[in-house]
Amino acid sequence: MPIILNIETATSVCSIAVSKDGKLLSLKEIVDGNSHSSVITIFIQQLMEECKLSISDIGAIAVSKGPGSYTGLRIGVSTAKGLCYSLDKPLIAINTLQAMAWGMAKMNAGNLKNSLFCPMIDARRMEVYTAFYNYSNEEVRETSADIIDQYSYNDILSKQQVIFAGNGSDKCKEILLAYPNASFLDGFQASAKYMISIAENKFKKSEFENTAYFEPFYLKDFVAGKPKVKGL
Repeated sequence: MPIILNIETATSVCSIAVSKDGKLLSLKEIVDGNSHSSVITIFIQQLMEECKLSISDIGAIAVSKGPGSYTGLRIGVSTAKGLCYSLDKPLIAINTLQAMAWGMAKMNAGNLKNSLFCPMIDARRMEVYTAFYNYSNEEVRETSADIIDQYSYNDILSKQQVIFAGNGSDKCKEILLAYPNASFLDGFQASAKYMISIAENKFKKSEFENTAYFEPFYLKDFVAGKPKVKGL
């Protein structure tokens, strides 16, 4: 199987992983939402050197497609598409929440196979991008933008154990812990290493994107904020 370059920039984490045969070869990541554009190509170059690979050795590029930060997604997808064009390699797109759910399940391997996993990405105020997945990484509730209140997910939490994680879960913790079936993975973040298995499976099935027309999955329309610098 080919070497796959995995790119995750949908949140405050800029994470790049190199994998082969579904196994991690090397990983570089930083948690700083303002550094994606300045470190992404540096990380890729450093990973190539660490793995003693040439950029031409890459067989496919996988990118976290969202939902998530508008700017972060643009940086990751534009980098991935640029590499695909220059190397003439296929593009693999992975739902950010699905990759996070895969990582959450592996952190709880064997202990919570009957639980659901709910990754959350901060969408400001009390809104989050989220979805529900089972232990087999199958989506059981589709990706959505939810405003969290005391009634959120009552239909699920009243019946089943749900594990929440991600940079959007902290602000929901106090509300959702009112349900005995709710628990949280503190400190869990999106990472390119959680994309590896999904990317490998998609490559085997030739589930590639049309590089020319592919766009990130924003979920919501981008709304520009007022500039903070006077005069802009």
